[in-house]
Amino acid sequence: MRARPMASFLYIASALVALSSTHPCAPDHDELLVSLNKKLLRSADEQASLPNPSVHLALRLSTHHNLVKESAHLNSLKSKLHNDIESTLVKEQAVTGRLALYILALKSSCHDLNSLTLTVDQKSETLLTHLKRQMDKEKEHIAFSHRPLTNYYQYSLGILALCVSGVRVNPHVSNKLVHAVENGLIKNEDSLCIDSLAMAGMALQCLKDAESAGQGADKLGVALSTIKQKLQDSKRTDGHMGNEFSTGLAVQALLAMGTQVEKCSDSMNALRADVRKGTYHNPMAISQVLPALLQRSYLNVKGKECREEDDSLVLDPQPQLTELAGKTSIPLEVEVVKSDGKATTYSVVVPQGSSLLQALTLLQEKQTGFIFETESSLWGPFLSSVEREQARQTDRRFWRLSSDGNSLTQGVQDYKIDAAQKITIKNTTY
Repeated sequence: MRARPMASFLYIASALVALSSTHPCAPDHDELLVSLNKKLLRSADEQASLPNPSVHLALRLSTHHNLVKESAHLNSLKSKLHNDIESTLVKEQAVTGRLALYILALKSSCHDLNSLTLTVDQKSETLLTHLKRQMDKEKEHIAFSHRPLTNYYQYSLGILALCVSGVRVNPHVSNKLVHAVENGLIKNEDSLCIDSLAMAGMALQCLKDAESAGQGADKLGVALSTIKQKLQDSKRTDGHMGNEFSTGLAVQALLAMGTQVEKCSDSMNALRADVRKGTYHNPMAISQVLPALLQRSYLNVKGKECREEDDSLVLDPQPQLTELAGKTSIPLEVEVVKSDGKATTYSVVVPQGSSLLQALTLLQEKQTGFIFETESSLWGPFLSSVEREQARQTDRRFWRLSSDGNSLTQGVQDYKIDAAQKITIKNTTY
């Protein structure tokens, strides 16, 4: 009889331990997931510009769904994005990344890929046929210029989309990616491109998982070990790999390559901390972070079954937008450095909390001589022309943004001006 109180105590203690171990490091983990999920769903619902296939992919990889809104977004992809990709192909411009993400998005909704075609020169062919042709062009460009027609991020996305769809990837195509990994070619100037390495890891892991890897399995294994090590070595003391916008993909890649990334790991804690701070408001960024926090990766699309899905996700009422008018005014310096090294500095006063895009628009209205243009991308608008000088992908150039000498990790629409600073816009090669 005396042993029973001790047994009861042990039973209660075990139960408490079991309850507390659900999310011992983050009691709000599920709440954060739902908040990200709703933000993504709202961005899909709003569709201010072209629908984003990466958003759809993340929504489909989630555990909670709003099937009506997801279906509407899928239809929008199949019309608006489909037509945009077709138009780009007609102009003979590179479209590898968008086409690959479009295929992955369709695959995540269990859509029959052979039922859709793209028409170029009055010839209709399937999406996968066009992607294979794009990859051949990328491969040929690497052969004579030692770099892809686009970049290794899009090149890896192309391989991943083909592999996940069950299409055999030309060994010459995959070998070019393996070679890039082995020779440290996946970089931006002198620094590693963590998001590109992560995408390469998922692409090569998919190939290794396919039985068709054959004699190349050993080389794939070595390349994957190299990627894994570089991702792990990139981890900062705060848990981020690269920066806050590359960590999501890095976690996805490690998971895909068989590395356990526990919910209480430094990197997962870093992602959750960023969610709490509101760092991820760009839909593209959220679409890469949400699968990581769910401990999933783009490779999970391969075995996706669209049956008996939870349909409980409901959007909250639209929050009130904050007006910039009446806020504290902040002095801002904007320095433009052209390709010949010539620099011009402008000054403008902007409301605190303005986006960099709003600040540049205000500067353009007030300052004669400053003029800029933007182009759209899945990440939002990016600078294409400043002071009538272009920085085009076809010329391997872009406008590098920095604040007081520190490179910005966000684009012109997402970066906020919260304090006086000097923004430098520099025409840079890559």
